[in-house]
Amino acid sequence: MICIAIANQKGGVGKTTTAINIATAMAATGWKTLLIDLDPQGNASTGIGVDAAHRDMSSYDVLVDEAPLEDCIVRTKIPGLDIIPATVDLSGAEVELVGVDNRSNRLRDALARHRDHDICFIDCPPSLGLLTLNALCAADTLLVPLQCEFFALEGLSQLLQTVEQVQQRFNPDLGIVGVALTMFDRRNRLTDQVADDVRECLGDLVFEAVIPRNVRLSEAPSHGLPALVYDHACPGSRAYMALARELIGRLPQERVAA
Repeated sequence: MICIAIANQKGGVGKTTTAINIATAMAATGWKTLLIDLDPQGNASTGIGVDAAHRDMSSYDVLVDEAPLEDCIVRTKIPGLDIIPATVDLSGAEVELVGVDNRSNRLRDALARHRDHDICFIDCPPSLGLLTLNALCAADTLLVPLQCEFFALEGLSQLLQTVEQVQQRFNPDLGIVGVALTMFDRRNRLTDQVADDVRECLGDLVFEAVIPRNVRLSEAPSHGLPALVYDHACPGSRAYMALARELIGRLPQERVAA
């Protein structure tokens, strides 16, 4: 199973929207997909239609109680897409794990025993705490949503420093599969400037597909649906399908073929 963490320590960059829709797009192309909601806010769980009443077991149980992944998986309405939801209990997990042995590798150990999915996406919280560290230790690679705004590169540099530290201390095989530009507004000259700066700085690491500002992307979570299901023809949905195609092209081809 290929494991991809979707992370950015800055909030409001389209991280959860990206997690929901890229997971849906991968499932639509035939990949048996698992989405792990590691954000205590539980927005990915809500946005994919899993009510709080149906979250008997969650990512909290995986991390704190070492519950088997299989016991926490919830089937979604989207064929081929399963989720391990999050609950508010997760907000206390970082404190509870402080004194626990191997606290950075709880998620990695759980995923190492799981063979039922082809690919896994982890929606990280907007911080670089112990929850995100668990995701980075468990992941093969990192996908970074980056909002096209003035402080984007500053936040990205902090994240890249964290990735380097994780590579040195915990997960030497962690890579970065790409940076996805989100909330792109062609009417705003600053947006174009930021996108050009990011591409000049990071080159081919930046995906060609760009996620636009789109009303339908914003509306979809309130209906408990990914945008690709809510309105598959809207510009946001088409952009995420293009991003999924690019992502597949960047994955190790021997893993794709398998």
